[in-house]
Amino acid sequence: MKTWIKRTLIGVATAAIVLGGLSACSHRMHRGGWGGDVTPGQSAEWRGRMVERVAGKLDLNAEQKAKLNALANTMQAQRQALRGSTDPRAEMQSLVAGEKFDRAKAQALVQQKTEAMRSGSPEMIGALADFYDSLNPAQQQQVREFM
Repeated sequence: MKTWIKRTLIGVATAAIVLGGLSACSHRMHRGGWGGDVTPGQSAEWRGRMVERVAGKLDLNAEQKAKLNALANTMQAQRQALRGSTDPRAEMQSLVAGEKFDRAKAQALVQQKTEAMRSGSPEMIGALADFYDSLNPAQQQQVREFM
């Protein structure tokens, strides 16, 4: 495949992921649901429950559970980096606030999210690989079946 086709496909896929992520983040469930004003304590509690649930289903030992916890922490950090310090919904609304769509701001937003994804990916891949490689073959099969 030609280089420009690969770059175009990667660019389109990245833009779709970023815009899909922004759309997902912009939808909020109020009254204490996902989104909104989630405290770090609530986030840690939800992450802890997720780790316990997965650990129970896969029957993980202490070392595997520690790697799963490290993966969950890395995923949360990557999510925060992608979300940024501003409200994603407000960012999207600001693109269409004027008479014309703000193309330059949209491009800058995509570049910002792409860079956050690019810079955090190696750590995320490493944490996922460490966790998966620590599983025994039966546990790996359970993960494959779940996916």
